Amino acid sequence: MNSKLISLSLLLCYGLSVKAADPAEGKKLFQARCASCHNVNKKLTGPALAGVDQRHSEEWIIRFVKASQSMVKAGDKEALAVYNANNQVAMPDHPDLSDDMIRDLLAYVKEEAGKAPQADDAPFSRPGQKEPNLMPLSIYNFPFMIAYIVLVVIIIILLVFLVNVKSYEHHMEEKQKE
Repeated sequence: MNSKLISLSLLLCYGLSVKAADPAEGKKLFQARCASCHNVNKKLTGPALAGVDQRHSEEWIIRFVKASQSMVKAGDKEALAVYNANNQVAMPDHPDLSDDMIRDLLAYVKEEAGKAPQADDAPFSRPGQKEPNLMPLSIYNFPFMIAYIVLVVIIIILLVFLVNVKSYEHHMEEKQKE
């Protein structure tokens, strides 16, 4: 009786220690393994992953991630549909990923899909009424304006002078040829 009680308590402790899916670990895996072809909310080389848990069962997703090409070659209808919908671009197999790692990926995808902006939301905050940032002429910016005008006048005088020098050089060359 005592050994049964110990066995039952060990079994209960093991059942409680089963790891819950960790979106933070899933994010690391996603960035390292998936982000080059997938995005959560938009289609890249591969499909957008938001809602993948609603389109397919978790067991199917785990099998597909581990060995997508063998599922396609075996004629799995869902795998063929995904393969054909993405221009028959083969997803690399990831047999080294454990079931828990793939569950972490799914948890990350669910979390990110929940954060996605709605269709009418802009991906950035919209500004309020736009107001020009103009400073009227005052005692504080008057010296700057005067300096700016003087600089522009000096540049114009310099350009006129250089044009006259060039014209004079051209005139002197013509006299020397005669």
